[in-house]
Amino acid sequence: MSSLFSENESPAPLVGIARLAAQGEALAEGHKVDYLTIANRSILTKCNSARVPFAWMINPYRGCEFACKYCYARYTHEFMELRDGLDFERKIYVKQHSAWLLRQELKQVRANQSIAIGTATDPYQPAERRFGITRAIMEEFSRHEGLALGLITKSNLILRDLDLLTAISRKNRLSIHITVTTTNTDLARILEPRAPRPDLRLSAVRKLREAGLNVSVNCAPVLPAITDSPAALESVVRAAAAAKARSVAAMPLFLKPCSEKIFIPFLQENFPHLVEMYKARYADRAFLPAEYTRRLSLLVGKFCRKHGIRSRDEDPDRINSPRNISQQMDLFSASLGNFHKTNS
Repeated sequence: MSSLFSENESPAPLVGIARLAAQGEALAEGHKVDYLTIANRSILTKCNSARVPFAWMINPYRGCEFACKYCYARYTHEFMELRDGLDFERKIYVKQHSAWLLRQELKQVRANQSIAIGTATDPYQPAERRFGITRAIMEEFSRHEGLALGLITKSNLILRDLDLLTAISRKNRLSIHITVTTTNTDLARILEPRAPRPDLRLSAVRKLREAGLNVSVNCAPVLPAITDSPAALESVVRAAAAAKARSVAAMPLFLKPCSEKIFIPFLQENFPHLVEMYKARYADRAFLPAEYTRRLSLLVGKFCRKHGIRSRDEDPDRINSPRNISQQMDLFSASLGNFHKTNS
């Protein structure tokens, strides 16, 4: 059998996060998923950019089981020398000692700085039922006051932590953002195979709001010619209003090369007539033109006014709100690459 290395050569040694990932021990095996430990050096990631409305990020896991076909965060596994895009949903790394680390690192957070939880992995994905890393983090937050926190998820598992979220909100500024890409259950099942159904997410919005929490709906990402029709967008806005969400934000698809490797085959299987259109639109960019985003915002704003709910652009309390997914992901690409290569 041939080898990439000659008899006298050996592979370059792994360093940083790649070495830590390689040393991880198997914890359990799920639905075509391996759960592994990772020696966690830090839980807070600093954002050095004015382009996003938060200063720090927390991701309790590396990888996400929801297997969303459009997911922008698959590239984070590449820092661990995991180059197959499917590894992001099949190899889930559980960050150890997260709550203890958070307790130490919160000393770095100033009073005017906000923390976003779940920017590159869903904090309430199925792994959370087994390992409870997010709950441990929430328990730590409940012991503090004066923090500004934003939590992003697609999962109704968040209701398990209603007691902690309520306690946190009494002493801190907490905003929760539930992602609802579409209200079409059949479409959601192929776009986001292992995420909870849209109706379960919207039910969670209602229950969280009934508990007095600040909850909004993210219609994200909006997929051209798939979920961006006026009828589809109005359906999400109508459902969000019925669930008493505080506001709605719609954000267009951000398609990185690592995501394209998964998304284009998905299109070929399910929407073959759209493949060439997507290839053309994203041929030399990861973002859609600003004009598309502007028209999307205007349309969603119109539906929000019709159904008596704020659009995020009109919400006077937008702290911790991910204003534009492309801005957020641009920051990940430009500012966090070196960090993720050396930290977990």
